[in-house]
Amino acid sequence: MVLLGERVTSRRWGVRATVLVAALVALAAVVVLSIAFGSNRLPIGSVWHALFSYSGTFDDVVIRDDRLPRTLLGLAVGLGLGLAGALLQAITRNPVADPGLLGINHGAAVAIVLGGAVFSVSSPQQLVWFAFFGALAGTVLVTVIGGSVSPLRLVLAGVAVQAVFVGINQGMQMINTHNLDQMRYWLVGSLVNRSLDSLAGLLPFFLAAVVLAGALARPLNAVALGDDSARGLGANPALTRAAGMIAVGLLSATATAACGPIAFIGLMIPHVVRALVGQDERWVLPLSALLGPVLLLGCDVLGRLLGGSGEIQVGVMTDVIGGIAFVIVARRLKAVRR
Repeated sequence: MVLLGERVTSRRWGVRATVLVAALVALAAVVVLSIAFGSNRLPIGSVWHALFSYSGTFDDVVIRDDRLPRTLLGLAVGLGLGLAGALLQAITRNPVADPGLLGINHGAAVAIVLGGAVFSVSSPQQLVWFAFFGALAGTVLVTVIGGSVSPLRLVLAGVAVQAVFVGINQGMQMINTHNLDQMRYWLVGSLVNRSLDSLAGLLPFFLAAVVLAGALARPLNAVALGDDSARGLGANPALTRAAGMIAVGLLSATATAACGPIAFIGLMIPHVVRALVGQDERWVLPLSALLGPVLLLGCDVLGRLLGGSGEIQVGVMTDVIGGIAFVIVARRLKAVRR
């Protein structure tokens, strides 16, 4: 029996290590594709030259000033959304929990639009606080209305809250027409024309949330066994959930402040990760953080290719692909209940 247990453990570690290596390879590949593909495709040699032997050519400028910042932003936002989704699903024990789907990201978006339109705030360091409190307000509203017991009830509450937030955003845009064009691409979720300076201003909040999320991996494993068992293992369920929601709020706020509300990344990625490595949050959280950018940048590259001379914004692509994924998840939940 001992040998059998050791063999199972060894096989599990082998599978998880393989998934980790595959995730790193996929991340590296999608980063290269994100830099190389656009309205004009650049050979890998030009990408390498711009990154390591910059000489000011047209290709060098395109890569350094446009595609590299866009790719770095996609890395950070994808990581944040994937990690936030994994945290939210673990905290609520709800497989369809996602910051974008439940209105949390749109709560952050409402607060940002309000800060810009009413208080004339434009600094990312200031806007992130508006986004944080907007994300928390969305979380509280969805939790109070829908609870966390029934996945269907939670989703319905999230859809209702999100609809209200979207309506408020549209109303503020119509009142303040000067900001309409400026906010249009941002509200649909876009990586276009984002500067590294704005991302740098958000990094302290982002890094604090990532560190907090990493510290919650073991306590979340204990909470998954039930509150009584968690207390017996030395964990504090209430404190763990509160800290987790703060991390989700910060991750959602920074991602939304950086490129607008993007949905479904946090829904799809944790499901893929758990299907590959199981329920251990010590693996689920970091792998969700790695695969989130793979999906986000992959959707961004696909939007550039399908858009012809223009491009389809990444928020639109994730909505299309995520909607299909949500149907699949819903059908799996229905099959499990039967």
